[in-house]
Amino acid sequence: MATIFLKKGREDSILRFHPWVFSGAVERIEGEPAEGDVVAVVSHSNQLLGCGHYQIGSIAVRMLSFEHESLPKNFWTNRIKEALQVRVSCGLDCSKDTNCYRLIHGEGDALPGLIIDYYDGVAVMQAHSAGMFLSRDEICNALQSIYGNRLKAVYDKSEGTAPFKAGLDLKDGYLYRREDFTESEITVLENGHKFIVNWESGQKTGFFLDQRENRAKVASMASGRRVLNLFCYTGGFSIYALKGGATSVDSVDSSAVAMAMVDRNVALNGFSGNHKSYCEDAIDFVKNSPDGAYDLMIVDPPAFAKHRGALNNALRAYQRLNAAAISKIAHGGIIFTFSCSQVVDKNAFALAIFSAAASTGRHVRILDRLNQPCDHSVNIYHPEGEYLKGLVLYVE
Repeated sequence: MATIFLKKGREDSILRFHPWVFSGAVERIEGEPAEGDVVAVVSHSNQLLGCGHYQIGSIAVRMLSFEHESLPKNFWTNRIKEALQVRVSCGLDCSKDTNCYRLIHGEGDALPGLIIDYYDGVAVMQAHSAGMFLSRDEICNALQSIYGNRLKAVYDKSEGTAPFKAGLDLKDGYLYRREDFTESEITVLENGHKFIVNWESGQKTGFFLDQRENRAKVASMASGRRVLNLFCYTGGFSIYALKGGATSVDSVDSSAVAMAMVDRNVALNGFSGNHKSYCEDAIDFVKNSPDGAYDLMIVDPPAFAKHRGALNNALRAYQRLNAAAISKIAHGGIIFTFSCSQVVDKNAFALAIFSAAASTGRHVRILDRLNQPCDHSVNIYHPEGEYLKGLVLYVE
């Protein structure tokens, strides 16, 4: 096994359990590790700091253990069991009303580079590092051991997330599939609401589980309101708003595939007449909508910034989008606005919304601040994991 030696004084963050070793902290490497190999990490004074996955780039090692030189026996099973127990303690995996959740949330579950979403027996995995991709069979075996016959399938959807420069054979496909299970989509429950999830063709793993609690908040405020759901994807917020008593809901997304799924989800939950789907650009739609046509808006765009170089452009985009929403909403209207860009922190996002509100000249109050749910937990030693932030605005 290769060993990574750190420069003098560069071990402090690892001693504080931060899970990343940056390339600038590396003094030398003994051995010739391939990308994705498990390597030992040692301080300048030869103190063992743990081990992790080696990779080429600004992050040289993603730490898996702060105790061992190499991964101990049953590492994957034990670590995934710990993550499942967290979900059980949050009331997930034991609920009759919700049978889908995030099982592994990267650094938040001490498995940096790995995402696993669970959909009523189907585990959908995304590796964001070479090490996690190369460990996918061990991860699959651990899932089978933990869930037993409850596990219907394990689907690897890493083709679009694992580093393509690492020379990996990236192709989405099944790592495990129970003989009696042949479906490529499934109907799941979230707080009693029904949603069709297609992990093969859907975005990400098939559904955006991180908005579960925020969708419930929308439902609690939707009664009697005309609702506009922008960037609606498969209609999560729309279903909750309809069940919450909205008088009408308009769902808007530029993806025809997503809009077809919205219509299926609306029908699945028993709604039709007071819902309309629009396959259009969301920003153009809100700008062209009549003033005061909506009493409640959901503004949940995709990540405008995926790296720090795009931060300023992203903040300007959030400002323009939210200014349009604030200027158009009816008096006494409510806006749920979000950013899922990790590089946009909550203070920068709030400032962008402040600038948007100021540009409209309308009086705006913040009613609530929103974030990600318990199954998307943040490692306290890795605050970068807090990516989802939202505001509930009241516009006078």
